[in-house]
This record gives sequence, C-alpha cells and structure tokens, in this order.
Amino acid sequence: MTGGQIVFLALAALIVIALFKAVRIVPQSQKFVVERFGRLHAVLGAGINFTVPFLDVVAHRVSILERQLPTAHQDAITTDNVLLKVETSVFYRVTEPEKTVYRIKDVDAAIATTVAGIVRSEIGKMELDAVQSNRNALTANIREHVKAMVDEWGIEVTRAEILDVALDDATRHAMLQQLNAERARRAQVTEAEGKKRSVELNADAELYAAEQSAKARRVLADAEAYATGVIAGAIKDNGIEAAQYQVALKQVEALTAVGQGAGKQVVIVPAAALDAFANAFGMLKGR
Repeated sequence: MTGGQIVFLALAALIVIALFKAVRIVPQSQKFVVERFGRLHAVLGAGINFTVPFLDVVAHRVSILERQLPTAHQDAITTDNVLLKVETSVFYRVTEPEKTVYRIKDVDAAIATTVAGIVRSEIGKMELDAVQSNRNALTANIREHVKAMVDEWGIEVTRAEILDVALDDATRHAMLQQLNAERARRAQVTEAEGKKRSVELNADAELYAAEQSAKARRVLADAEAYATGVIAGAIKDNGIEAAQYQVALKQVEALTAVGQGAGKQVVIVPAAALDAFANAFGMLKGR
C-alpha cells in the first residue's frame, strides 16, 4: 500500500469520525447541553442535531421527564406551640437544563431543603385548628412559594402536596379528651332540648284539652239556655199548668232513676215526696 493510499484512508476515516461526532440524535425524553471550549454553546432538543466536530462537546444529558422526590418528613411548630410531623411529596421536571446544570449541583437535595423550610415557615404562621381545617389552602400556598424559589434553577414544580399531618402522643391524647368532652356536652344539650320540647308539647296538649272542655261547656250552656227559653215560652203561653207539668216530669224521672240503682237497697222517701210523685203521675195521666 502506497503512502497516498494510506493518507486517503486516514482522511476517509477522519471524515467518518467527524460526521459521526457532528450528528447528534437526542431522545424525546432528554435534552443535551453542548459546550464549546468549556463554555455553554447550545441546548439540543429532541431529534437530529448538527454540531461542530471536535469543538462542540455534549457535556450533559439532562432528562426532562417528571420526577418525584422521596417522601419527606419534617417537624413543624404552630403558633400555639403544637409540634407536628408533616409528610410531604414533591413532583418536578427540568424545563431549562442550562440553568439546572450550571446553577445547582444537587437538584433533589436543594428542592427537598427548600420545601422543608417553606413548610415550617407556613405552618409556623398558623394555629393547629387552622392547619387541619385549611389543608388545601396551605398546600396551595406552599406550592406557590416552592415554584417561586426554584424558578431560577430552571425547574418547574408540578405538584407539592402535604400527605399527612401527625400529632405527638400528648397532643393527640389531649385532643381526644377534648373531643369526648364536646360529645358529652352535645349529648346533654340534646337531652335538655328534648325535655324542653316534651314540656312544651304537654303544655300545648293541656291547653288544647282546656279549650275543648270550655267549648263543650259553652255548647251545654247554650243548649240549657235554649231549653230554658223554650220552657219559659211554654209557661208564658200555657200558664201555670205548663210549669206544673215540667215539675211533675222531673219528679217522675228522678223516681225512675232511684229505682234503677244497682244492687238491692232500701230507699226511704218522705210522705210529702210520695204525695208529690202521686200528683205528678196524676198530671201526666191527665195529659
């Protein structure tokens, strides 16, 4: 093989190597950070990209897939001095690899530390009852603060959730006692309201019975007045005979009622009464 052929082969090999190094195929899930002479030159997106061989170097291959940090646990103290154990979960993805590569070294540790500090700060502004009742608002507030803090690192926080807020044993026992006391108080209030309602219903029933009794007496009085008016009209029209007739009728009815008494008994009637009854029977027969 001559010297010219060797040179030709060397040039061909160099061209092949240059073409191989010039063409960069980037996967959809990644971005390549290219440096030229040690400085940031470009960020290559998905697909076929061309670089300058031997001058441009792919220094970093950064995944842009969404990542989840390990579930973190940190302590926080509320304004009413209650110690809480907060469990958080964070999801993020890299949006600007050039910032992530050159501004922060350990992304996961930086985000975890940032989230822990923000959680402690936000919970430290609230009381225990507010933390438990406003969990959604607290989570949203923490998410916004985290997004603002990590924006300069070229990172987007997609989710930042508070998974659990646990109490220490002493606080949990005290809250359980308070809950039991509140339940007992509600039971007593319910029982008292039931008794009050029962008294009100009994009073209403007695009032209704009194009203009905008064109405009945009024009806009887009206009937008696009507009967008396009828008798008075008869006396006025027929004279003393009508009155005597009514007296005789009442006497016969009274004697009949005495005779219908239950059991065996002896009824002693004065002679004057017997004469009156005889006169009454006589008047009735004469009618």
